Order: sequence, then C-alpha cells, then structure tokens
Amino acid sequence: MVRVRFAPSPTGPLHIGGVRTALYNYFFAKKQGGKLILRIEDTDQTRFVEGAEKYIQESLKWSGIHFDEGPNIGGEFGPYRQSERKELYRQYADQLIEDGYAYYAFDTAEELKALREKEEAEGHKFQYDSKHRKDLNNSLTLSKEEVEKKIAAGENFTIRLLVPEDEEIVFTDIIRGEVKVHSSNMDDKIIFKSDGMPTYHLANIVDDHLMEITHVIRGEEWLPSAPLHILLYRYLGWDAPEFAHLPLLLKPDGKGKLSKRDGDRLGFPVFPMEWTDPQTNEISSGYKESGYFPEAFINMLAFLGWNPGDEREIMSMDEMTEAFSLDRVSKSGARFDADKAKWFNHEYLQKYPMEKLVSAFKELLKKENIEEVCDDYIEKVIKAIKDRADFVEDFIPHGLYFFKRPESYDEVAVKKHWRENSVTNIGLIAEEFEKCEEWKADILENIVKEQIEKHEMPGGKIFNGIRILLVGASSGPHLFDILEILGKEESLIRLKEGIANIGQE
Repeated sequence: MVRVRFAPSPTGPLHIGGVRTALYNYFFAKKQGGKLILRIEDTDQTRFVEGAEKYIQESLKWSGIHFDEGPNIGGEFGPYRQSERKELYRQYADQLIEDGYAYYAFDTAEELKALREKEEAEGHKFQYDSKHRKDLNNSLTLSKEEVEKKIAAGENFTIRLLVPEDEEIVFTDIIRGEVKVHSSNMDDKIIFKSDGMPTYHLANIVDDHLMEITHVIRGEEWLPSAPLHILLYRYLGWDAPEFAHLPLLLKPDGKGKLSKRDGDRLGFPVFPMEWTDPQTNEISSGYKESGYFPEAFINMLAFLGWNPGDEREIMSMDEMTEAFSLDRVSKSGARFDADKAKWFNHEYLQKYPMEKLVSAFKELLKKENIEEVCDDYIEKVIKAIKDRADFVEDFIPHGLYFFKRPESYDEVAVKKHWRENSVTNIGLIAEEFEKCEEWKADILENIVKEQIEKHEMPGGKIFNGIRILLVGASSGPHLFDILEILGKEESLIRLKEGIANIGQE
C-alpha cells in the first residue's frame, strides 16, 4: 500500500508552501488508494514554538486536508510526535557506529568556530568532511580507550555520519529524474546531538522506515539532503522510498523563495490562518481571516506547480485528486500571483450556496446595526452585486446602499453628471415612476428612455444622475435592477430627497 507523510516542525506558523506539500501528498495518497500520515518532527527543542503544532493541525483541517494517521488521530505506527519516539533513535545511531558508518565527535563549538574562521581567512570553505575529519577530535583519530574514557567522564559528544571519500551518490527523483552528487561535496552531518536527541536526518529516516513510508514527497529545499538520506538507508540495510522534490513557491517577481516579508510588503497572506507570535505578539494575516474560502485557497495552491493537462482551472478536491500525477508537477519554481488568488476566490463566490452567502451577509449587516431584513431581499441584493465582489466582505462596500439611504453624494460624480436641468428632468421621470403600477426593471427602463426621447434629455447624465440619487455614487449594478430591488416607495423617497439635497448645493 502507498503510504506518504507530511512531517512539519512546530517552529512557527505553517507557510503556504508547506500546505501545498501536504496537499500534493494528499492527492497522491488518495489517488493511489493509500494512506496519508501526519508526523510532527519536534526533535529540535531549541526552535520549538508554543502553539505551533496546534496551529499547524488547525490550518490543515481548515484547508480540507485530512489525515489517516497522526497525533490526536492514532494509528498502528505511532506515536506520531518525534519527541515521544526519542528512545527509538539511539539504537540506530549505535548500530551505525558498530558497523563503521558513523563516529563520535568531541569537538567543541569553539574549536570548530576557530577552525572555520581560519579556513575562511585563507580563502577556503570549511566543512566537517573526509578532508578534515582525520585531523579533528573524534573516534577516528582517538584510540578506543580514549573514546571510552571521554564518554565515561561525561564529555559532550555528537555522532556524525561517515560519508565515503570518493563516491558518486546516485538516486532517481520522480520529478527531476536522475540526481548525482559526489561525496566530496558532502559533509559528515551530525545524526545525533549532544542533548541526546537525533537530528532531523536520522529521525526522519528511522521514522519513514518504521512507518513503512513508500514515497517521500517534500519541498525542493530538502534535495541537497537526499544523498545523505540515501546513504543512511544503505548503511542501515533498508530499502529507500521513492523521492519527489517539489518546486519552490517564488516571490511575485520570480526572484527567490516566497517569504513572510514579501506578504507584508505587498499586502497578501503567506500563512493559511492568522498567526500571533507568542514572543512578540506580532500578528500575521491568514487566508481564512482575509475572507478566502478554503476550497478556493486549495484550488489556487494546487495550481502553483501543477496542472491537470487540460484547460480546467476551477476544480474540486475530488476532481484534482483524480487528475493528479507527479509527472505533471513542474521542475521549476512557481511564481505566486496575489491577483490570481483573488480570482480563484471570486470564481468560488459566484458558485457558493446562496443560503450560506445570505447567512454570511446577515452577520456583516449586524455589524452595521442593520437587522430584521428578510432573506429574500438579501438574496436579491447578493445576486445584483456578487459579480463585482471577490470576498463576502465586499458585499458591504458594494451593497450597503440597498439597506441605508445615502447620507452624502460623491462630489466628483455630482460635478461630472449633475446639471442645472437635472432637477427638472429627473423630477419629470419621478412623476412617471409615481404612475407605474408594475415595478419591474424592464418597465422602468422603458419609462426613462421614453422621457429622455420625449424631452430630449442627455441620456448618460440622466442615468448617472438617478444612480447618484439612489446610491450616492455613479457606480454599481444595472440601474434598473437597483430600482426594482429597492422598490417603488423607497426609490421615490431617495429620488425626492436627493433632488432636494443636491439641488440646494
């Protein structure tokens, strides 16, 4: 059975790039009839952030990405937090030492810093590798007795992987094809820290093996670590899973990885939900709180690096799952487009269930102290204005005038469209409206056109003048739809009040 995992670290809020990684894992697992596992990789306690794990889980739930196994879900391969599995890892580090694939390193941070500065001063890059390890303070240069004495004395040590001196590490990536890295470009990574916790590299490999993960689908930033992981699988005598490294999410200009700073600078979220930093209380915006539907957010995110191979863009989770394949994932980075994100939400808004839109609009109206409006009237307003809205919150600026008479009139619009004869002309039209027995948009439109022709009125100025009196501005949906929705009594009140107010200016 296909088994894939999403393995975030609780070091802060979940970036939308992480959500996309979880989403592609979800698609792949469901398409293959497999299982999706959530694993919290919290081995680095120095970077642990209070509340981050809860935030990650709530964000994924809001996004509609559901897991088969994980913390608070259960499963036969648990526990699913690495901090609760720490007793498992040391045995594998010891096995690697016993088999000659790893070694103890007693170098202090100060010693390594001094060596790094010395190398850099001479124009060289320092890394703990096959070139340097034979001259450093480790079990490769010390006798067995010296090593045992240091350990018995309680000296701090790390365990490093012994990377082969002259070998080309080769593996196949589902997205990128064959990948080759020479071992001379690799350092002897720490796999077990002095605090008794494994590093990501060892814990990740052990957990993937014990949880029977068949495919590792993760971000491109982990591609440089893949050769090291291939070595770990080989040294531990395990079959490696298949790898697929996803392209980066790029800044809108395509120059570099999308970051929180880009969102702050350009005014869009880079997190699925609002996040409050527990140390600084700084609040970062989220897609949920910005008014995005989770379905639109996920649809937008799925298309950043993948496409179904046809012209479709608006697709449900089930449709994207059915169409998904890793061979249609791009190798190159995907440029984020904030306007396109809004477009997706706009499209979903047009199709969203009317009863939910009515309910949401009613809540917004309550904040404006507008209550006891019938649902049928609200539905008519929504139908008139929703094609102009990207978010439900846009209903207020686009449609509040359906519930409140204008308290002022846009000065620019008045100056542009109101003329000395506007009072007389619109007054004549109001008189004809008084006689109208069937208050329908097409009938009202015919009345206005007949009066324009009969009295040789300037059509554009008349249409805009009426609109200004009704809504306070020269923009909005079809003029005669506004009149029909407002109704005869309310429309006539607004026309008469408006003529009186603007006529006095």
